Formats: sequence, C-alpha cells, structure tokens
Amino acid sequence: MTYQLHFESLLGYLDVLVRGALLTVELTVAATVVGLAIGVLGAAARGSRVTGVRYFAAAYVELIRNTPFLVQLFFIYFGLPSLGVKLTANEAALLAMIVNLGAYATEIVRAGVGSIAKGQIEAGLSLGLSRRAVFLHVVLKPALAKIYPALTSQFVIVMLGSSVISQISAEDLTYAASFIQSRNFRSFEVYFAVTVIYLVLAVGFRAVFRIIGKRVFAQR
Repeated sequence: MTYQLHFESLLGYLDVLVRGALLTVELTVAATVVGLAIGVLGAAARGSRVTGVRYFAAAYVELIRNTPFLVQLFFIYFGLPSLGVKLTANEAALLAMIVNLGAYATEIVRAGVGSIAKGQIEAGLSLGLSRRAVFLHVVLKPALAKIYPALTSQFVIVMLGSSVISQISAEDLTYAASFIQSRNFRSFEVYFAVTVIYLVLAVGFRAVFRIIGKRVFAQR
C-alpha cells in the first residue's frame, strides 16, 4: 500500500505550530540569559575560598549533570507542589531549563576560567585592582571568549531538549505536534514538519549566537 502525503492537512493548524515554536523560542532565550548568569556565579562559587560555598556549588553541578532532565522537570512540576510551591506548566518548564543549563554552564565557564594564566591574575592584582575587578575584567571576558562555542552549543542542546516539556502539558512545539496529530492523524507529515522547524530553530540560534559572539568578542 502506497502512503499518500498530504501536507496541506497542516495548513489549518499553522497557528498552533507558530504558537508552539514561539513558546520554545521564548523559553530558550529566557533560560539562556538566566542560565548563563547562574553559570558565571556557579563558576565563581566553585573557586570560592569559602568551603561551604564551594561544596554547595559542586553538589548542585553533580546532582543536575547526573540526573535526567525529564526527572528534574517532573520533580519541579509534580514534586514541589507537595512543599507548597505550585507552578504552571510553563513556569516549571522554564525553571527546569534554567536549573539544568546553569549546572552545565557552570562547568563550561569554570573550564574557561581555569584556562586563564595565573600571571594575568597576579598582574591585575599588582595593579591595585580588587579581586572582583580582576575576575570580571581580567578573567571572565577572556574566559568567555574561549568557551563561547561550547556555551552556544549547550544553549542549542537545551532548546532541543525542551521538547520533553510537553510531558507536563507545556504548549511548546512538540506539544503542538501531538495536538495536531491527534486531530488529523497524519503522523508523518506532522512530525516531518516539526523536525524541519526544530532544525531551522537550531541553525537560526547558532547564527544569532555567532553574530553576538563576533560583536562582543570582536577585539579578541
């Protein structure tokens, strides 16, 4: 039996696909900004002289990196309400993405910070700069320039991994695909289209991050 393709069956659901894609993009952008900030703070905490802070940051990284993202998502959405913390599906999805990205970004940034020569740090201190100023201007920016490609890859991975948030009924792109398929029963057409959309989003994000990187680190 020959399967007949009917992509026109998707035309009536374009608004659903657009809304799903927009939510995926919005969550990814928000998670990227906050997750990177957590990564920088986490990297600083991993190098802290305060033992408790250092151990807490290490425990956070190990916990997140060694547990599935889906389990983290379920814990936030289904587990936290038991403690009185109730979140909507979108809020839980965003929090899970931020927490997950923050842990991976912490290790990536820490690797970049570790690649900075101690001589540069000592030179900054010898010029009278505070440790905070040395970290921000002498260590952090050169470190970010070195690990920027790895960071951008992680950002894209988080976007692609966000497809599981449909499991808690967050109305992202994958949720839209499931919704449409349940209505028109055209599985091949629906998931082929969604695959193409994810591909376009991934390539688009990489292009945008590349442009941002060239502007931010233009002099390096």
